[in-house]
Amino acid sequence: MTVFRNSISRRTALKGGAAVVASLSAPSVLRAAEPAPVKIGILQPVTGALAQDGEYGRAGAEMAIKDINDAGGIKALDGAKIEMVFGDARSNPEAGVQEVERMQSEGVAAIVGGFASPICLASSQAAARYDLPYIVDVGVSDQIISRGLTNTFRFAPGFSICTKIAIDNLVRINEAAGKPAKTIALVHEDGLFGSGLAKLMQEELPQYGFEIMESISVPTPSRDLSNVTLRLRSLNPDLVIPSTYYGETVLLARTMQQQRVKPKAVYAVLNGAASNRRFVSSFPEAAEGIMDCNHWHDPSNPGNDALMKRVEEAGKQWNYNTPLNYSCVGLLVDAIERAGSAKREDIIPSIASSTYAEHLMPYGPTKFAENGQNMGASPVSTQVQDGTIMVVYPEKFANAEPHFPVNG
Repeated sequence: MTVFRNSISRRTALKGGAAVVASLSAPSVLRAAEPAPVKIGILQPVTGALAQDGEYGRAGAEMAIKDINDAGGIKALDGAKIEMVFGDARSNPEAGVQEVERMQSEGVAAIVGGFASPICLASSQAAARYDLPYIVDVGVSDQIISRGLTNTFRFAPGFSICTKIAIDNLVRINEAAGKPAKTIALVHEDGLFGSGLAKLMQEELPQYGFEIMESISVPTPSRDLSNVTLRLRSLNPDLVIPSTYYGETVLLARTMQQQRVKPKAVYAVLNGAASNRRFVSSFPEAAEGIMDCNHWHDPSNPGNDALMKRVEEAGKQWNYNTPLNYSCVGLLVDAIERAGSAKREDIIPSIASSTYAEHLMPYGPTKFAENGQNMGASPVSTQVQDGTIMVVYPEKFANAEPHFPVNG
């Protein structure tokens, strides 16, 4: 019996030891439950005509999520990690809506991104059906924020803000140079972005003494802009203002160079290439001297230097979309932290009341108007100088002075 009792005791001890080992190696729910991850939808066009910009945006969002998770996750939710649910908008609104529907089914707490105005317009509308918070990264069309959607917030400046700042900066730069520029030709893409911006420029610029000689519409994509360039040669405007995506801007600049069409300056607004390092490195002669009023990072913020280094080490290219989407994710997580909740009904008012200032953009603290526009956001004027994109206006963020006029 003694042997039996000892045998029982030994087996009991073995079972007890095994139970301890099992509990240590078991899922965390058996020990101390880890908080469920917070799913965030990242929507970018990474295939199709807008794939380049989509990749810039995706890189910024991915790096922000990694940094937040590495720093301990969302503190207010016991260190919950962020889980990215990525959606490829495939450079068209319909695909963007399809991705929103998929993200909804996967239970995301909010969505960030979209890039192009038509994608953001359709995707945020789809998200509104589910009261799903949506932070627009770029999407400059003011239709996005004029629909009374309480779920939609735009972190970057839109058409009206960018147009006003672009004109103010142009007037000041022109006046400082003795007003050499008087006549303007607009070249714009024929979609929601370019057509809307051209309309605003046509309405506003004459009030400051500029003559709009012509507004020329070009399709996206375009394969030949020789006729447009010949028209510019005929018009001979002091300024050419292109509002086009990357491919069309590169094509226009190279064709103007080949045909020796040299206005006093090219002053782009919200341009797809004029503030793009790929354009500058690939076609330095065509890019030299081009000015742009656009989204850009704050060159005085050391956080941008660190992020740029990481982007380059990863073998990727840097553009404003990267720090912009990095900042948008930071804005969203700050709202979740302050709300202490990942519920949509708590996130929306928390975003609306945001004063987020830890971003990488040349903005002030975030301040959303009732329509969802961040009134703390503003574009800057840049210029390609000696193969480098420099901020030339406003002085607060400038790291160079403008060269104006460039020709003549």
